[in-house]
Amino acid sequence: MTLIADQAPSAAARPKTGSDFAELGRRINAAGLMNRRPAYYVIRFAAMAAVFIGGWTAFALIGDTWLQMFTAAFMALVSAQIAFLGHDLAHRQVIRSRATSERMGWFTGNLANGMGYGWWNDKHNRHHANPNHEELDPDVAPGLFVWSKRQAGFAQGIATWFGKYQAQLFFPILTLEGLNLNWSGIKSVMKPGLKNRGMEALFLAIHWAAYLSALFIVLSPGKAIVFLLVHKAVWGLYMGSVFAPNHKGMPTFVGETELDFLRKQVLTSRNVKGGWFTNFALGGLNYQIEHHLFPAMPSVNLAKAQPIVEEFCMEKDIPYHATGLIQSWREALGELHEHGEPLRAAARAAKAAKA
Repeated sequence: MTLIADQAPSAAARPKTGSDFAELGRRINAAGLMNRRPAYYVIRFAAMAAVFIGGWTAFALIGDTWLQMFTAAFMALVSAQIAFLGHDLAHRQVIRSRATSERMGWFTGNLANGMGYGWWNDKHNRHHANPNHEELDPDVAPGLFVWSKRQAGFAQGIATWFGKYQAQLFFPILTLEGLNLNWSGIKSVMKPGLKNRGMEALFLAIHWAAYLSALFIVLSPGKAIVFLLVHKAVWGLYMGSVFAPNHKGMPTFVGETELDFLRKQVLTSRNVKGGWFTNFALGGLNYQIEHHLFPAMPSVNLAKAQPIVEEFCMEKDIPYHATGLIQSWREALGELHEHGEPLRAAARAAKAAKA
């Protein structure tokens, strides 16, 4: 997608007189879609708690066998579903109280998954405020990946090699994302500045003590290590596969833009079409446009909001992008490959100069 940098948007993208978002918000509120869904979340939390406890109980009963690698993969899927609940808590979709949401987040994040809730919440809030802004959104900060040709222009170190093949390496590298999330949570409590640092550290310590003890008590050391690697690899791959279609391959920004909130959120987001299974597997985040416009909306309501938002965008001539899951991956990988072209061109030029 085109990088929009310090330039006026097209006529279709310019803010109109008055607030289009306020008009859309009135339609959403009239449909009752911002109302809390306590019964839904009670059932969902209870079901996931039962599956989580049942999964680890089965792990203990199955004992020391390589068949436990199937348990590891299954528990990775459970870990992702629990992380989706933590995501809903962070946006206060479940309950309005910020303090209570944070406390519950320590259970879904730190205790259940060994992932620092406070660190992740801060990072995610910055992403929502400025999606796909290369200077403000931590999810498109330059690192191993280059998210635009602009970033490829100042890539250094390993990124100059990795960026050339980043489309091919994207999904393989996601197998490390679970460990990266865990390590980032640990780092967040090792230095001052994190709110509720002591409680976050305590819940992380309990998680790792219980998790590692369970693995090495039930399994032989070799199987325990492989179990950990399979569990974290599948979890990371699942999480990355869910989040990648949301914004990767959509327009990125630098500097100041004239886009209003509505257009900034819609133009940088992609919906993934599908039925009930897609909604479940992606935790409702396949309705990424609606989620970014109304982050406090319960995820179960996003499907009902989708046709309202799409119709409104058509009325206002705002591009609204939705596609299937496989196509969303193709689009994201295609953009990654294109963004790596300057690095491949530089490598070809250097090789030609040596010849």
